[in-house]
Amino acid sequence: MAHEAAATSGTADKLVIRNIGLLLSGDIHAPILDADTIVAIGGHITFVGRRADADVENAQCVIDAKGCALAPGLIDSHVHPVAGDWTPRQNQLGWIDSCLHGGVTTMISAGEVHMPGRPKDIVGLKAFAITAQRIFNGFRPSGVKVHAGAPVIEQGMVEEDFKDLAAAGVRLLGEVGLGSVKDGRTAREMVAWARKYGIQSTIHTGGPSIPGSGLIDKDVILAADADIIGHINGGHTALPDAQITCLCESCGRGLELVHNGNERAALHTLRVASGLGQLERIILGTDAPAGSGVQPLGILRMIALLAGVGGVAPEIAFCFATGNTARMRELDCGLIEAGRSADFVFMDKAQQSAGGNLLESVALGDLPGVGMTVIDGVVRSHRSRNTPPATVVPEIVNSL
Repeated sequence: MAHEAAATSGTADKLVIRNIGLLLSGDIHAPILDADTIVAIGGHITFVGRRADADVENAQCVIDAKGCALAPGLIDSHVHPVAGDWTPRQNQLGWIDSCLHGGVTTMISAGEVHMPGRPKDIVGLKAFAITAQRIFNGFRPSGVKVHAGAPVIEQGMVEEDFKDLAAAGVRLLGEVGLGSVKDGRTAREMVAWARKYGIQSTIHTGGPSIPGSGLIDKDVILAADADIIGHINGGHTALPDAQITCLCESCGRGLELVHNGNERAALHTLRVASGLGQLERIILGTDAPAGSGVQPLGILRMIALLAGVGGVAPEIAFCFATGNTARMRELDCGLIEAGRSADFVFMDKAQQSAGGNLLESVALGDLPGVGMTVIDGVVRSHRSRNTPPATVVPEIVNSL
């Protein structure tokens, strides 16, 4: 069935993608769509369906997918940006661009904690968060959407501080527990103030990750009631299995699994969430840059881990990094449906993979090859320099 949205008339560019072999929707309830064509105008999807039903005339850009797979651009739910595409944690330039070559088109900051001299007084931390929000709102490294400006809460903050932050455009809190607020009672009060003004919260889970952080266990997490249980599999050090199980069973908040964490604990979380029938709670991040470096293929590696070792259907695993995150984070990307942002990643099985197609190869634990990324209807990268080479790659056949 074709899905259409009214297009705004005017000068908006029109993108047509044809010959899609496999269309992954990002929707965990219907992960594969019966469609081979997408039309986008002005950076938003206007049509998803069969080519015979599509208006493909007067397109400024036509991409022939050549039978490869297309999915929503991947979302990294947990990054720590600082200044543009540079990270002082590893003194590395171009880390965001490298992640784009891993299929990531959107990133969510869990706090700009690696900024040297990060202010921890209330006036300073508010000013820093607003500055980060403004910087990444005005600058997209390689086109990647970085939702930043995530202050780390400190003792002494009052409700008015959260009201001020929200009024200035801040929509995220950095990881609760990375600052001086480490007790559940204080955290709960501040998280509630943040939620009142439309600011979403994430809490650190597990052992300390940077100087100044500390152990945040299940009791603090449940008391704080943050919106996202950040890196429930540890960043790096995970909680005991019994505590992870308790967190999955005792609240309905987001369960974030990260590459920069304990893989065995990630698989345990997956099993518990699956047993509860709550896979829609699982979202994926890298927690990069970190002491272990930058992981440009971190999201793809998590998908391959959860499918290849965890046994979840690969088309569902892709939803963890797309639609699940989009809905939980209230983003307009992450799903292939009319009205959503035209953010896509083209993939195929890696050359010489034992799998017969993309999904079979991922189910075997192989990484897919990325052939192209599109953000807001604009091609941002071609064959990935980081993934193994895709068997089939898309081609721009008409570009004006």
